[in-house]
Amino acid sequence: MRIKLLVRRLSERVDPAMGCLHRKYLLAARRPPTVASRADDWPGRPHRLLLLAAVLGSASGEGKVHALVGPNGAGKTSLFNLLTGFLVPTSGRILLFGVDVTGLRPHQIAKRGVARSFQITSLFEELSAIEHVALALQSRTSLGFGFWRDETTLRRFHARARALLEEVGLAGVAGQPVRHLPYGQKRALELALALALEPRLLLLDEPTAGMSAEDVRRTIELIARLRAGRTVVLVEHNMGVVGQLADNVIVLQQGKVIAEGPYQTVRADPAVVAAYLGAADA
Repeated sequence: MRIKLLVRRLSERVDPAMGCLHRKYLLAARRPPTVASRADDWPGRPHRLLLLAAVLGSASGEGKVHALVGPNGAGKTSLFNLLTGFLVPTSGRILLFGVDVTGLRPHQIAKRGVARSFQITSLFEELSAIEHVALALQSRTSLGFGFWRDETTLRRFHARARALLEEVGLAGVAGQPVRHLPYGQKRALELALALALEPRLLLLDEPTAGMSAEDVRRTIELIARLRAGRTVVLVEHNMGVVGQLADNVIVLQQGKVIAEGPYQTVRADPAVVAAYLGAADA
């Protein structure tokens, strides 16, 4: 029954290689990435290389959290798509840990130590939390994404999967189908999928969007724990989250970096107040 379910779902969602399961990301991994050649792909095109260089230069240092903030359309998710191979820059290079990864596909970049979460949660509703993480762990081995193999093969990853679920606070729901999990726990599960890749660089796209106040609190605590031993870059609109987590804040407007530095310094910057935060938040 589980094999039939997985075969049926394969055309809809698959690719833990980037910490998320979804059809469009599987297709992106199989074909050449899209060239970012339109203004809507990369707002403020004249500044795109400046933005890329600034962000890559800032997002370094294990244990550090860097927040990427700015109004809708500033280029935050476009930057993540460039860094993870879903878009190719029209010019210039993308360096990851000192290695040129320009033009590589998403799964190739993932194998080099990058994992990300996406704005929209996309999981197998009928599979359990532990099955999700076990599949992500399996994808890093020579078994690849052999979802048709017997359950004994998958069970070899359960011990590590349980440890990851405990790390994100989901040990108590390991065996529950995802359809029974509340939204906050689904987001935590996606973090577990990303961690299964043992990333050196973790990219989180709006990790607290749509969450209740309690879920936001838990997510802040979770990210604070997960920062150890890796660099975290998050896109976030909730300034309370940014203020509590970020060591460094990068503010974008129309694809251009307009401010960078500690949260308290950036939030008082007149250009930031005018462009994003607003006078009431200053």
